[in-house]
Amino acid sequence: MTSADRDYALGLGRAFGGAILFGLPLLMTMEMWSLGVTTHAWRLLLFLVLNFWVLVVLSRFGGFEPTSSLNDDLLDALAAYAVAIAAAACVLALFGLIRFDTPLNEWVGMIAVQSVPASFGAMLARKQLSTGDSRNDEDQAARAEGYGGQLFLMLAGSLFLAFNVAPTEEVSLVGFKMTPWHSLALVAASLLLLHILVFAIGLSGQKQRPHGYGIGRLFLVYSVPGYGIALLVSLYVLWTFGSTDGQNLEALVGSTVVLGFPAAIGAAIARLVI
Repeated sequence: MTSADRDYALGLGRAFGGAILFGLPLLMTMEMWSLGVTTHAWRLLLFLVLNFWVLVVLSRFGGFEPTSSLNDDLLDALAAYAVAIAAAACVLALFGLIRFDTPLNEWVGMIAVQSVPASFGAMLARKQLSTGDSRNDEDQAARAEGYGGQLFLMLAGSLFLAFNVAPTEEVSLVGFKMTPWHSLALVAASLLLLHILVFAIGLSGQKQRPHGYGIGRLFLVYSVPGYGIALLVSLYVLWTFGSTDGQNLEALVGSTVVLGFPAAIGAAIARLVI
């Protein structure tokens, strides 16, 4: 085995560990087991395709392996997805949730749903579970410094954390119990917390304030669009799982604002992970 082959095998091992680490909370969540069966097949397929392209772009900023071309990023994303599918299938089989007598559509659906958070773990395993290459890490960090890169990282962080919360019934329940004033307060708190986490308290990987940007401009240029992305991601994830079906406008807004709270936190802390 050559040195390159050995390094790739180690990378696969780290990716498998990262997939389980990121995916385990949802692999042990009952709502996720049923969603694999009840989610509309075409909505789930669309989500998987979009998630794949998120992984392709994510590979540029902190992927499975250091990459230098779109072709590398595509292979990176495919490898991460393959490892995620294998990890999800192994854990679900160990839990007795998929067996030889399980209908094909059920185990395919369960593995497909669980592969989404696991794929994030597989993709980010090199950065999170190894000492890494400082030069490659610096190159990937430089790619994320642009405005578009910052917004994409917010989208990826929102997607991951929103996906972890969206399957639970509590999202709709909390939205139902809140008054309009609670919703407005939650919007304000989400925006403020996102801004503070990104710019104010010195977290690792925190975005440095661009030259010439005051607090107001930072808030309008970064925090408001970031929260908007979090809300759109939340609405899309709720739609994918069928949580928006049959809801009136008030209930829909309430659920989106509730899920937008963890999504905004995910957007804010994305640089800690990616």
